Amino acid sequence: MSILIDQQTRLIVQGITGRDGSFHALKMKTAGTNIVAGTSPGKKGTRIHGIPVYNSVHEAVRETGADTSIIFVPSAFAGDAMMEAADAGIKLIVCITEGIPTLDVIPAYNYIRKKGAKLIGPNSPGLISPGKSLVGILPGNIFLPGKTGIISRSGTLTYEIVYNLTLKGIGQSTAIGVGGDPVTGLYYKDLLELFEQDPDTDSIVLVGEIGGDAEEQAAKYIRDYISKPVVAFIAGKSAPPDKQMGHAGAIISSGSGTAKEKVEAFAAAGIPVAGVPSEVPEFIASRKNSYKHL
Repeated sequence: MSILIDQQTRLIVQGITGRDGSFHALKMKTAGTNIVAGTSPGKKGTRIHGIPVYNSVHEAVRETGADTSIIFVPSAFAGDAMMEAADAGIKLIVCITEGIPTLDVIPAYNYIRKKGAKLIGPNSPGLISPGKSLVGILPGNIFLPGKTGIISRSGTLTYEIVYNLTLKGIGQSTAIGVGGDPVTGLYYKDLLELFEQDPDTDSIVLVGEIGGDAEEQAAKYIRDYISKPVVAFIAGKSAPPDKQMGHAGAIISSGSGTAKEKVEAFAAAGIPVAGVPSEVPEFIASRKNSYKHL
C-alpha cells in the first residue's frame, strides 16, 4: 500500500498551460500518474500532452471525477487556486508554488480545513508512491517501490537520502515533501499517523531542518504513538543564529530551533539521527533488524 496517493488517484493540474505546469504534467504522466484534467482560464477545449483542459476546477471535477489537484499557478494567484480546489470538492491539494505571501496562505489553509480537504505545501516538491503515482516535481527515476516512508522539509535532501536508500535496495512506500514555508498543510504528526496506520510501511525516515519546534514535537509523538522504527536526519548544524537558511521557515531565532536542540530531542526519544545522508540506509537496516527481535 501507500498513503495519500496510489493508482486510483485522479489528478488535476492547475496551471497546466504554463511552463512549469506543462513540463511537470508530462513528467507525472510518464511516471504513470492518472492525470484526468488540467485547468487554465480561457483555455477550455485545448489539450496538453493529450490531457483535456478546462476553465475551472469545478468544471474539471464535474466532468472527470478528479479527487486530487496539484497547483503550479503563480504565487499571486495560488491562494485563490487552493481555495478553488477545496471548494470544488478536491480532497488532496498539493501546492508546488513558492513565494506565496503568508497572509494569502493562512485563509486558504483555514478554508481547506473547513472543507475537510488535505493540503501538502505550499513550496513543496509534492509526493510520490513509487510505481503507483507521482504528484509533484520529484525525480521519479531515483525511487524504488518498498516499505520505508519518508517525510521531509527539504526537497534536495529527500532526493539525496532516497538515492542512498535505493542504492542499498531499500524501497519507499511514499515520500512526501511537506514544504518549507512558515505555514503549511499536513506536517510531521499528521503524516506519522498515516504511516503508522499503513500496513505496508514498516519504517520511517524523518528529514528535518533548523527553525521552529516541529521536529521536537515529532520526537515526542514518535516516542508516545509510533510503533515502527524511525530514523531522523537534521540539516543546518552549522547555521548561524538569526539567519534564514534556504526555506522561509528555516531560521533560528532567540536561541530556539537549532539543529542541536532537535538532535537532542530525537535522542531523548530513542530515535537515532544520521550524521550524513549516506548513513540513513545503514541506520534503517539496523533499526529494522532490532525491531524484528523484539
